[in-house]
Amino acid sequence: MDSIVSIQNLKKSYGRTEALVDVNLELPKGKIIGLLGPNGSGKTTLIKILTGLLQQFEGEVKIDGMPISKDTKRVVSYLPDQLYYDSWMKIMDLKRYFMDMYNDFDEARFDELIQQFQIPKRDLIRKLSKGNQEKLQLAFVLSRNAKLYIFDEPIGGVDPALREIILETIMNYRNTDATILLSTHQIYDVEQLFDEVVFLKQGHVMLHQNLDELIAEKNKSLLEIFKEVFKYAR
Repeated sequence: MDSIVSIQNLKKSYGRTEALVDVNLELPKGKIIGLLGPNGSGKTTLIKILTGLLQQFEGEVKIDGMPISKDTKRVVSYLPDQLYYDSWMKIMDLKRYFMDMYNDFDEARFDELIQQFQIPKRDLIRKLSKGNQEKLQLAFVLSRNAKLYIFDEPIGGVDPALREIILETIMNYRNTDATILLSTHQIYDVEQLFDEVVFLKQGHVMLHQNLDELIAEKNKSLLEIFKEVFKYAR
């Protein structure tokens, strides 16, 4: 099987609002894929379906050959666009939780990341700065030997220095056989990372292509192509 994600005729509506319309995608294994589009394009809805947070939809969605279920959650490591843990917890308590929940959690990798980020292990999470809380969450996500990593706006709202640290850490510590699906508005910062890009617009897949081929075909940067495709989007 060459695809880690297989999507056929996926539809999702919220009342009369169509969030995803006849989405068909095959995401290959071992690639870094950009999920790009303006606000309201359906990116977050698609991510929530892939992570199992949204379970009501039409169509077929499979990850590693399995329908979305508790089994697919075992092969997906997800970094949401907001902090997902309780600030009253201690870092070591959260670490034990991850070790209990995920068989693929790499304790040595986590300890290495925490040391690299200079985060005291025994601190309460609420005592950490916002930047260190962001890095802590990234450490937990990357300490899993997952088959699919999903990052929802991992560099949104952070300063340029932290943005660089986050991107470098993702590239250096991910499972190299895994697929990364990364949603972002910061196209300039991530263009060189992507093997492929998916453009979503009003719930439709406008484009899914190898990035080098796309740039050669259009003779433009990814940012210029993005602006061209979405120039009328609101």
